[in-house]
Amino acid sequence: MTQPTPPGANLNLRGAVDLGALAARNSRREEVARRAATDPAAVAPTSPYAVDVTEETFADVVQQSLEVPVVVDLWAEGYDTGADALQTLATELGGRILLARIDAQANPSLAQSLVQSLQAQAIPLVAAVIKGQPIPLFTGSYPPLEEVRGVLEELLRVAEANGVTGRLAPVAAEAAAEPAAPPVPPLHAEAQAALAAGDLKGAAAAYQRAVAQDPRDADATAGLARVGVLRRVEGVSLEQARAAAAAAPGDVAAQVVVADLDLVGGHVEDAFARLLRIVSTTAGEDRDTARTHLLELFAVVGSDDPRVTTARAALSRALF
Repeated sequence: MTQPTPPGANLNLRGAVDLGALAARNSRREEVARRAATDPAAVAPTSPYAVDVTEETFADVVQQSLEVPVVVDLWAEGYDTGADALQTLATELGGRILLARIDAQANPSLAQSLVQSLQAQAIPLVAAVIKGQPIPLFTGSYPPLEEVRGVLEELLRVAEANGVTGRLAPVAAEAAAEPAAPPVPPLHAEAQAALAAGDLKGAAAAYQRAVAQDPRDADATAGLARVGVLRRVEGVSLEQARAAAAAAPGDVAAQVVVADLDLVGGHVEDAFARLLRIVSTTAGEDRDTARTHLLELFAVVGSDDPRVTTARAALSRALF
């Protein structure tokens, strides 16, 4: 058995966060539960803080790692002996973690991606995700319950040190309490399909048509802004962009590029702070460029996000 690897207390969380998941800021665990319930390959979880995950719902679940640590259990039939310990502990922790169970046989592409990204050698594979950053826990077989408990306790300490201290409501209770999600509008579905295929131009075109049809469509506006960020940073080197911004602190265009990269990387406060500094210290066209770009990033993250509320207040102070 591979020994559990306790997550390090000095975890570097500067990793990629799915920007599409970031924009889906409202919790959609009820949708995850609904899809899992209709998946014939899924084995219903026994913990109210566990969900069965598919390739379509994985991004939704990763979004929850901004609130609580997500423990990903990649399992396969015949190799899941001992997996009940994870569900037992998820229940005991009462919403401090979300257990995401993935059937490797039913989701081969997702399973392969996880195995490769974590350089694992065997299934079952158990990893954690905090703020979109994966952390290997153990592979090959499940340790005894007490060993798993120790690993999860250390995981929670790391999460707390990195500001992830939320607590989830029971998944089943949320699914029962909330109405079913409305159907996705056709142009939104077209944009999402284009994004999944890596066609940023097609996604932007679909969202543009949605906005043209209904200028009050906030989701389409946010989607268009999100795709705009992705198109701007496509192929851009983070190291080179940071070096250019550091060498020319007065170059607003260079600062905007780094702000976009920070946002895509999940460092929302850093992106906002960089643009707020420009608004506070410049005037004229430079100031207006930074202000306009900051408002666009607010749309990407979402007006109900507390980080946006804080940054918007700071923007008002800087302007007035």
